[in-house]
Amino acid sequence: MKVLYEPYVVERISIPPGVDVKVEEPAKIMVKGPKGTLTKDFSHAKVYIKRDDSNILVESYIKGRRGKSVCGTIASHVRNMIKGVTEGFVYKLKIVYSHFPMNVKVEGDKVVIENFMGEKSKRVAKIVGNVKVQVKGDDVIVEGIDVEQVAQTAANIEQATKIKGYDSRIFMDGIYIYERKGKSVV
Repeated sequence: MKVLYEPYVVERISIPPGVDVKVEEPAKIMVKGPKGTLTKDFSHAKVYIKRDDSNILVESYIKGRRGKSVCGTIASHVRNMIKGVTEGFVYKLKIVYSHFPMNVKVEGDKVVIENFMGEKSKRVAKIVGNVKVQVKGDDVIVEGIDVEQVAQTAANIEQATKIKGYDSRIFMDGIYIYERKGKSVV
């Protein structure tokens, strides 16, 4: 696609060694690295993504602050994709209980929480995308290459044990995020 005028905002992202990036204009990108492959389509964002020798260029043709913010956001997503395929992302959650010991296990694409606050029914949290979840003692470890899927899975687990109608200073039972490795750039 030939553009007749210069972009208002340009963000440069350097490509590290060992990472292969393919760009389909105007805004589709595939990043392949040692941990896997990620593909995303940013055509909704009114940006153009190009590749030169060792850089990815994210260009915005929108004037002002909005153009700068859209360009920066898409550039951060691309940086997170590169970081994901090279290092990966890990979220750690802690199982906390003081009243009733809860059981947490992984069944297929769900995390099942039993005996939460003495409830007979099970609470279920969905595992999003290609994310690995492990339960080791009082820790739940969520890891993957896509930061959005890893963070959403951790949030689903945390929200499944949300307590309503009790004093949160006394009833602190639940599963809580306490550490993020490979923290996102966004």
